[in-house]
Amino acid sequence: MSSSPPDGFTSRVVTAADIEAAAAVVRAEEKTVRGRSVWDVADMSDFWRMVNFDDAAWALEQDGRLVAFAAGIERAERADWWISVHPDAAGRGLGTWLLAQAERRSRDAGAARMDAGMFAENAAAKRLLEELGFRDARHYFHMRIELDHEPDVPQPVEGVAIERFRRDDARAFHAAMNEAFAGDPGQISVTFDEWERFRLDASDTDLSLWFVARDGDEIAGFARCDANREGGGWIGILGVRERWRRRGLGLALLQTAFREFHRRGVEHVGLGVDARNPTGATRLYERAGMRVLNEDVVYEKELT
Repeated sequence: MSSSPPDGFTSRVVTAADIEAAAAVVRAEEKTVRGRSVWDVADMSDFWRMVNFDDAAWALEQDGRLVAFAAGIERAERADWWISVHPDAAGRGLGTWLLAQAERRSRDAGAARMDAGMFAENAAAKRLLEELGFRDARHYFHMRIELDHEPDVPQPVEGVAIERFRRDDARAFHAAMNEAFAGDPGQISVTFDEWERFRLDASDTDLSLWFVARDGDEIAGFARCDANREGGGWIGILGVRERWRRRGLGLALLQTAFREFHRRGVEHVGLGVDARNPTGATRLYERAGMRVLNEDVVYEKELT
């Protein structure tokens, strides 16, 4: 594979400031394969703030316009990549070139595995990844509830109180999150200092949309929500520690978040969930009134 990009295109390093141009590429791709897209900078921000812009991000331009990019998050022996090509430049080998750069970087960084996400409806991306030795590994549902009426009042869980997050909850919240999602193959584990910088202190974080379920001095469960994702409210992460599961706490946290978004006049709330989540999260969300809106797929390739 040549290190030079396909004819008619130039390559350069991606920077954090490219987020708007990259979001426009993703929006165009999603609209082409799904018929609609509200994708914007807010939907990009979670991933973008963790990208390794020094060594794992490239853009391809045509006449000075960004038309494709690859951006990677590198963690221990795993590299997570997001590669997108604008439909106007599809079929020109850009995806193949970017995947080759991403794989080369992943190997050089010592990753044992690389992951690449895609929209489930993108048949061309599926063919390309499979031709390059990737396998279908995980599916993620995007689920949504329309808040066209007042959500149900959460049923109390004995001994547990749901309250808003307080700043001095930070370390306990981070620890509870890591415990609740231990073993989840899609979870990107970060240190407390990284989490504090990328999440807690981020300019778009609204701590009034974070909730904790307290059992005495312990955090039994949690919900971290975002004010604006996919054109509405978003539940970024919701979890219950194992000792408190099967008591209705996950549903109570969901309904607490729904009611707060409804109070703010938000029309719908979404979230993403592993379709094969072993805790039965998808069934929980369906019981809460959510429905599957669309699906993403993660392909993976073993590098060792």
